Amino acid sequence: MSVAAGGSGGSSLGAAAPGCLSAGSPYAAAAAGGGAGSTGGAATGVAGRLPARVLEHLFSYLELSDLMCCSLVCWHWYNILSDENSEVWRSLCTRSLSDEALRSDVLCNLATYKGKEIIQSKLCKAMDVLLEHFTAQVLSTRLSSHDCSRNVYIKKNGFTLHRNPIAQSTDGARGKIGFSEGRHAWEIWWEGPLGTVAVIGIATKRAAMQCQGYVALLGSDDQSWGWNLVDNNLLHNGEVNGNFPQCNNAPKYQIGERIRVILDMDDKTLAFERGFEFLGVAFRGLPKACLFPAVSAVYGNTEVTMVYLGKPLDG
Repeated sequence: MSVAAGGSGGSSLGAAAPGCLSAGSPYAAAAAGGGAGSTGGAATGVAGRLPARVLEHLFSYLELSDLMCCSLVCWHWYNILSDENSEVWRSLCTRSLSDEALRSDVLCNLATYKGKEIIQSKLCKAMDVLLEHFTAQVLSTRLSSHDCSRNVYIKKNGFTLHRNPIAQSTDGARGKIGFSEGRHAWEIWWEGPLGTVAVIGIATKRAAMQCQGYVALLGSDDQSWGWNLVDNNLLHNGEVNGNFPQCNNAPKYQIGERIRVILDMDDKTLAFERGFEFLGVAFRGLPKACLFPAVSAVYGNTEVTMVYLGKPLDG
């Protein structure tokens, strides 16, 4: 946007701005130019002569970052923009914020439109940073195409395992990243038949991801811990560690049902949730080692998806 200064032959707004500055104004450093012909308090530029209502109308088309810059141009513009409930700020809020956002607990208690816009802008920037960080974390914790049985492949999305129809083989996969500290949660669900054995859980880097026959691969040695969704057994070190969940007539897993796995490396426990219902702690006393999300399957052409969720929410 460029404004011609009267009698200056098409000077830009930046050149006219010094005429709006009072002598000794702290905004002089922010204004462009500051020619020798500028005298303290002499409003010689067009910007200094435009009525406030005209400037408000022009400002009402600008975005927050532009308005912040405009407030540094001269005292005249600064004074107009200092009214935080003016048409300028009301127009900006109307354009950039939904009615629902304006009625939210965060914004409805703020007295001015400028305050609402600035807070919302900061919240959006913070959410963008968090989303970028979380997305990077989710992508880095997908299933590993280099750490799985030769009889499975990881689909292009990185989250879904497809088991090829190979007879007399149990096949598994590990996540790309293991955890040795902190609390972590991920969801797993079957998108095809379970077959006779379908196990979810955790494993060290040393645990096998393929074996002959149809067996519970996770939990078959001391390097893995698993929950067999077919018969609701907990498995570790080749032994059944009891039924899970620990209740009478526990329901069987249904295809598509999402199971949330909760690994707490601070308390050394592994727990499960189903449909927002906490099923309880399945394993305690986990070793101080790097433990990876893992899954094993036996049914041909079945698919299993795993998505990392981050730190679990308490309660």
